[in-house]
Amino acid sequence: MSRTDTKATTTHGEMLHKIGSRITDKSAPPDDRAVRQWIGPDAFAHWIALRKWIDEFYPGVFEPDWLYGGKNRGWSLRYKKTKALCTLVPEYGQFSAVVVMGRAERETFDARRYAWRPQLVKRYDEAKTYIDGKWLTMTVASTGDLHEVMDLLAMKRPPTSPSRPTPGTSRKGSRR
Repeated sequence: MSRTDTKATTTHGEMLHKIGSRITDKSAPPDDRAVRQWIGPDAFAHWIALRKWIDEFYPGVFEPDWLYGGKNRGWSLRYKKTKALCTLVPEYGQFSAVVVMGRAERETFDARRYAWRPQLVKRYDEAKTYIDGKWLTMTVASTGDLHEVMDLLAMKRPPTSPSRPTPGTSRKGSRR
């Protein structure tokens, strides 16, 4: 699978990839094996956990759709019905979740501002706001990051499952 242009060659001719490089082979969307190999086993465990959480708490609502964004952006997995819930971006050694927050979601986030981790609030404050909302990109590198993404998604769109989590539930004690 070819990747972005952020490669270097070792003295033995092996290719090294820069953390955050994207999967850019446009011939076919990556399968689970390719994603696991690219993002690594630890990140893949979080990738699978987030996908299972979305399937469990939004049953039948979203059909994940692989999108190819060109040689610079590569492949991403979007969860969308009429509005996008989130987009998962496999990157070399990690993955990120992109959540676009419209006006209502930004107001809710601001009302709960002090319940979020300071790192997320800083990232939120630094994110650029476009016409369709604030594009918040979060690297998912720990269970705390994973739970924070889940909380953001539950805040953005309350889950439809009867066993749904309570949005805004503080999980600060379980972070990292």
